[in-house]
Amino acid sequence: MATGDNSGRVPCLNFSGPGPLGNSQPSNSPYALAASHGGSVGGGGGSQGVTRRSNPQPGPAGLENPGVALGPPPNLMNSLPAAAAVAGPLGGAMAPAASNMTGNPSNAAMTPAAATHSSLSAAPAAAAVLVYREPVYNWQATKSTVKERFAFLFNNEVLSDVHFLVGKGMGVQRIPAHRFVLAVGSAVFDAMFNGGMATTSTEIELPDVEPAAFLALLKFLYSDEVQIGPETVMTTLYTAKKYAVPALEAHCVEFLKKNLRADNAFMLLTQARLFDEPQLASLCLENIDKNTGDALAAEGFTDIDLGTVSRKHIHDTLVAVLERDTLGVREVHLFGAAVRWAEAEAHRQQLQPTPENKRRVLGKALNLIRFPLMTIEEFAAGPAQSAILTDREVVSLFLHFTVNPKPRVEFIDRPRCCLRGKECSITRFGQVESRWGYSGTSDRIRFSVNRRIFIVGFGLYGSIHGPTDYQVNIQIIHTDSNTVLGQNDTGFSCDGSASTFRVMFKEPVEVLPNVNYTACATLKGPDSHYGTKGMRKVTHESSGSGTKTCFTFCYAAGNNNGTSVEDGQIPEVIFYT
Repeated sequence: MATGDNSGRVPCLNFSGPGPLGNSQPSNSPYALAASHGGSVGGGGGSQGVTRRSNPQPGPAGLENPGVALGPPPNLMNSLPAAAAVAGPLGGAMAPAASNMTGNPSNAAMTPAAATHSSLSAAPAAAAVLVYREPVYNWQATKSTVKERFAFLFNNEVLSDVHFLVGKGMGVQRIPAHRFVLAVGSAVFDAMFNGGMATTSTEIELPDVEPAAFLALLKFLYSDEVQIGPETVMTTLYTAKKYAVPALEAHCVEFLKKNLRADNAFMLLTQARLFDEPQLASLCLENIDKNTGDALAAEGFTDIDLGTVSRKHIHDTLVAVLERDTLGVREVHLFGAAVRWAEAEAHRQQLQPTPENKRRVLGKALNLIRFPLMTIEEFAAGPAQSAILTDREVVSLFLHFTVNPKPRVEFIDRPRCCLRGKECSITRFGQVESRWGYSGTSDRIRFSVNRRIFIVGFGLYGSIHGPTDYQVNIQIIHTDSNTVLGQNDTGFSCDGSASTFRVMFKEPVEVLPNVNYTACATLKGPDSHYGTKGMRKVTHESSGSGTKTCFTFCYAAGNNNGTSVEDGQIPEVIFYT
């Protein structure tokens, strides 16, 4: 039996002798028998007259095992029907030719027995090739549906008319296929085989495709079966896109969605952007929003790209994440993660991880870290000592933390809100009046709620004297322990109207049901409007779900600048459920 190269791959035999009724004999026929002139042809010592391949069995890699040479009983040759004998030219015996690993028929490749008797090939007309076909030869009759018949042809030399050399180096795998089946399932294959510049080659090299992924593609084209796993899903997605098989693409994306976790969200986000899968990218970003800390701590985070997929439309992955207003993590942790990424990127670019090089590789991503949202202690202990920021930036940020009015800084000071859904608000006053004064004392009101919510800010009244800027410190305090749960030292501008003006916390403040809290606002500025006809209980009903959130307000004892349930400041609470 002829073999291919010594690469260790399963050799593929290509029998060229004619079959019954003038049909070509299948190239991996498991039942071919050859006999030489006037005697027996066999393996080994050549004592028997028949060489037979066993029925093909799937191998470990989805390939067919080549089978073994078997010698049937001597009387089997005499029991073959006459129709199984096929005369060769000039009465000579026809020997099946085996193909080598490059797909080209070998030159007179013969079994050892056939080679032994090659001098007898020009024999009298009585000599013939005896082709014994076991019942399994009629494989079509055992497949009751078109799907079964096409599935049988998957990765099978039977009727194959093209071979693909898939992979590169020592991992190259030779895979048989059928042009018609591929063209039916893929416009790319259709153009390859039938287009204006169609290839006539019977062997096609695919060095950029993984063999396992290509087999998964063929399996789908031949049988609609999906064979993907964690190790092959990304390469299969690439292959499905390369050959325009959107149904398989969808299966790959669905598999990724089901297996999306915080520890692989950044890796999958990079791949989703690379393969232009916006739905998957959106799901990755949502997962990162919900599990920002875990996602940043994952090993794959430092491997995400900074290069753009499309410079005009798509920002790099790191920037796309840092731009988001919905990340659920403190800014100092974002800065630490960005520094870790910069160190890894500097090594990838063969740069020393100096502060200057870290700033260089971060580029515009550094400006998306919202340093003003840190506490002065967080900033002083981390970013201020990193040497990544310039001296001017450090001084500017320290001034922002410590003086009023606050100077402008080059970094975003807009709070991030890690909550999704619709923003809600309640107003506790029924009427607005004029002239509420400030002398450094905080306006305070106690409250509780009937369900868990996240408060993101207050609405405050502004000046009665026209457009004005206010400095303000807002807080939410756990009443029983006097613990400050959230605060922001900031400012707001008003236009002189009786409207409320939003002042937001740096981070959402979690408020639990049936617990007493104190809302606090310390304003510095001219006299303002204030509210009257206050309500002790205010209920908000969600328009979608009908869920009711009930606030109960009470008087806050001590210095409260006159604010009470009936009148005063802090007219509005802004929250998410």
